[in-house]
Amino acid sequence: MVQKAKILLVDDRPENLLALEAILSALDQTLVRASSGEEALKALLTDDFAVILLDVQMPGMDGFETAAHIKRRERTRDIPIIFLTAINHGPHHTFRGYAAGAVDYISKPFDPWVLRAKVSVFVELYMKNCQLREQAALLRLQLEGGGKSGSVATKEPAGLLAELSARLAAVEEQAEALSKQLDDESADAAAVATAAHLERKLTGLRRALDALEPGSGNGSASVPSQN
Repeated sequence: MVQKAKILLVDDRPENLLALEAILSALDQTLVRASSGEEALKALLTDDFAVILLDVQMPGMDGFETAAHIKRRERTRDIPIIFLTAINHGPHHTFRGYAAGAVDYISKPFDPWVLRAKVSVFVELYMKNCQLREQAALLRLQLEGGGKSGSVATKEPAGLLAELSARLAAVEEQAEALSKQLDDESADAAAVATAAHLERKLTGLRRALDALEPGSGNGSASVPSQN
């Protein structure tokens, strides 16, 4: 069973959180509420999230300050943040949002279809990254644990390499389709850049697998970092 991605919804008004849940429920992912910046930061200590929807105007720690804390943490700095705001103070206000680390800045009231589409792109990218990490972990297991009892490494090397190659091919195909979709829809630059980063990771992992094939002349290929 494929694990669902978690989406963090941050807003101090319960009715706004309820509206976001109604809009995003169709994505069939796990929606996590936070009613303040402090509560959001606590949730980020223990869980991994595909994307954060963050209200700008909140009492105490506002959205800008919350985003700054998120971007300072190594564990959370790469999580996409979509700012939501009920007011528009012009270009300076918008620039402050992007400077704080947002990948998008949406004014309320927003189009539910547009918001859902934007969030779904980051969920897909997150899922592809999870699949990529799984393939890398299996490859490391083959390289480092060869022959250990009770692990996947007990398979014949050729059979395991074929299985890893097939799994990686499926992820590569999905990533390629997603990249084409982003091009067709003129998606946000941040989403396109994230997809390109994912493709570079896939290319590195594919090279490592190819180097392990019999006759490649390199039986000790290193596995690219997936950070």
